[in-house]
Amino acid sequence: MKLKKFALRALAVLVVGGTAGWLSLDKETRGLLAAMPTNRDLLFWSQPQRDAAFRAMDRISLLAKWHDIPAGSTPSPLPPGPPLKLQLDVDAYMAGQRGAALLVLQDGKLRLERYGLDFDRNGRWTSFSVAKSLTSTLMGAAIRDGFIKSLDDKVSVYIPEMKGSAYDDVSIRQLLTMTSGVKWNEDYADPKSDVAQFNNHKPEEGVDSLVSYMRKLPREVPAGTRWLYSTGETNLVGILINRATKKPLATYLSEKIWMPAGMEQKATWILSKTGQEISGCCIQAAPRDFARFGQFILNGAVVNGKSIVPEGWLADATTSRTTIGQPGRGYGYQWWTYDSGAFTARGIFGQGIFIDPKRKLVIVSNADWAGGARDPGASASREAFYQAVQKAVDDEAAAGPHS
Repeated sequence: MKLKKFALRALAVLVVGGTAGWLSLDKETRGLLAAMPTNRDLLFWSQPQRDAAFRAMDRISLLAKWHDIPAGSTPSPLPPGPPLKLQLDVDAYMAGQRGAALLVLQDGKLRLERYGLDFDRNGRWTSFSVAKSLTSTLMGAAIRDGFIKSLDDKVSVYIPEMKGSAYDDVSIRQLLTMTSGVKWNEDYADPKSDVAQFNNHKPEEGVDSLVSYMRKLPREVPAGTRWLYSTGETNLVGILINRATKKPLATYLSEKIWMPAGMEQKATWILSKTGQEISGCCIQAAPRDFARFGQFILNGAVVNGKSIVPEGWLADATTSRTTIGQPGRGYGYQWWTYDSGAFTARGIFGQGIFIDPKRKLVIVSNADWAGGARDPGASASREAFYQAVQKAVDDEAAAGPHS
């Protein structure tokens, strides 16, 4: 994703009050100013710049603009449980991940909570593509609320500007499963890739910037015949929800999830250059609230005894709808799936919400991987951590309640 240019001279105004002005800023804003990125694309920031910015994306409007996601007045409890007996060194794991936050909920109880990188439970960390799974849940809510008739509706029914484009005959279901067949380059290391360019081009007058970009992409294969990971398609899902509900995504997220699920803090959602939430990315939230979202999904997305999504939605969304070329893995409706029944929301640089219904597990990770957006070592290490937590829960169950 691209961020707006900003002038260092303008940033200096923020601290024109001298020492008193500097000390009046919160630590995240001070850290951001001290390591302010000087280029426009977060995919190519240095590690110190990422460390500073990932906790402060919503602190300075010259860096990015956002919508608030208000929380309610009564946070849902996260009661402590006994510490997990893990057969690994959690501190070493956190250091290897460059972890900012690591939380494990099991059966609704907080079994592990650690922080790093001078981050703590009161801060907000950016989600990157973890936001995709929240966007998916909002799609389910929009169908349940009657704003969207069917996943088999065509995208152009809700976004008329897509008529005549490669997306004209693509269904909402194909958007959700990333099987549109439209060409897209998600190479985070390539500054010319679509994922690096979509929020930087100049849109036509009066056209949403993402719509303007996506409707020019060519078809590569027939719709429904291939899976290809595309942040752009999640961004289209978000625009479609916005058009159907006639509400900003941040407002709808607050109404359907953030308030009723009892989030502790407000969250924020970064906007595109034309003022639309970038729905494939960048919700800033507290780690405990990411954990509450995971627990909300684990509990069936229920509010006042009724699910906010249609019957069967979560079962479909969190199990494989398409193969992704990895044994034992698949992709649902913006969730990564395991044949074991577990599923996960994942973001580049180490963000994650792992959910295992069988073991009533929710594992939340915030990080800034040293190897960048695609760090195979860090990814494999995180998978091993998930397995270690699963084993600890299984060993505990096998030992019985009096162990």
